[in-house]
Amino acid sequence: MLREWRIEFNQFLLLLAIGGGGGWMLGYPGVGIALISVPYCLWLLFRIKDMSRWLESGAESDPPESTGVWGNMLDQLYQLQRRYKADINNLHQIITRAQQSTDAIKDAVVVVNKHGDLEWWNEAGGRLLGLKVKSDRGQSLTNLLRDPRFIQYFEAGNFDKPLDLPSTLNPNVVLQFQITAFGDGERLMVTRDVSRIHHLEKMRQDFVANVSHELRTPLTVIKGYLETFIDTLNSDQPHLKRGLSQMHQQTQRMELLINDLLLLARLESDDKERTMTPVSVPKILRQIHNDALAINESKQHKIILDIDTNLIIYGDENELRSAFSNLMMNAIKYTPENGRIELRWWADEEGVYLEVEDDGIGIDEKHLPRLTERFYRADQSRHAKSGGTGLGLAIVKHVLLHHDAKLEIVSDPGEGSVFTCRFPTRLMVKKENQSVA
Repeated sequence: MLREWRIEFNQFLLLLAIGGGGGWMLGYPGVGIALISVPYCLWLLFRIKDMSRWLESGAESDPPESTGVWGNMLDQLYQLQRRYKADINNLHQIITRAQQSTDAIKDAVVVVNKHGDLEWWNEAGGRLLGLKVKSDRGQSLTNLLRDPRFIQYFEAGNFDKPLDLPSTLNPNVVLQFQITAFGDGERLMVTRDVSRIHHLEKMRQDFVANVSHELRTPLTVIKGYLETFIDTLNSDQPHLKRGLSQMHQQTQRMELLINDLLLLARLESDDKERTMTPVSVPKILRQIHNDALAINESKQHKIILDIDTNLIIYGDENELRSAFSNLMMNAIKYTPENGRIELRWWADEEGVYLEVEDDGIGIDEKHLPRLTERFYRADQSRHAKSGGTGLGLAIVKHVLLHHDAKLEIVSDPGEGSVFTCRFPTRLMVKKENQSVA
């Protein structure tokens, strides 16, 4: 194009020279230059007019005929226009394919801008959430999904875990909301129907609760008869007494297991809103400490109690007692004789903490993520000797979930373990509000 421009420029200079020379010969060089410049400028204006008209038409037709630098420039514009249209078509096809792909997904996919307004959703968004293209686009998501639990989840900005809620369109349908932040404050929300999973889980919970409940009566009868037989046996029947004593021990263990199963089933299925009352955790911990000393005579552990006696939190007293007791009993079971166990209760600016530390046998790091699963065994032989039910840490986990708390476990084989319950500071009872029986 530079070559054509130089030719055009040289031609213009040549015309100026001819016009100026002719005018000079007539005594009017300026008139001669003007006679050349004005027609040339008019010619340029007509070229610009043709190009503008062609561009305004959308450049659908071929560019107007021209030569030199103008012809070259129009041709390049035409090529750029064709490439631009091709790129637009490709992008349109990609967007269409993406929309078709997301419409084929059974889960609702919703895009929300940084202001919390709806930008786009797939067909499942209308089916599962009742979103309507004509009226809901650009509306605030929390104005359309008005459940207070969802609004709190959406505005909190902590999307590490999904949120399960009943559908507003059909109370028999349970929806799971998972939000991911991306871009400049935008959010992608995926909503799926998890009703079948919830129903199966409810059936499992009901089965465990019902079976456990039904086993309590016959087990109580068996345990009662065994105690009667043991008390009435003569001293000259040692083998029979030993057998009955072992049976009695196993019924006690089974009774503990049933009680833990019933408690865990209640913790898992109890979805009602809890009334949090001030709980004197120091009082609970002193009771647990006294109980631990009473059952610890055989192992002779050194059990230390280090608590803030003025620190009270809002919570469910029975649940907290069960969780803290389980942690202490685990420490006693899995710490060898003459070990050291410390029970601590304190608070700082980040939270409120219950900590149980022991110098026992410890736990391998690979087992830590699964310790709170029901019946998970880090060491089968160790659990068999301890007589544990395998449900203690599962109970602890669910109690802490009810209190928006977390369980942190630090342990090394041979070095002992530290179990820390971290409660949010908002559960702390201020001194002026402390009135616990």
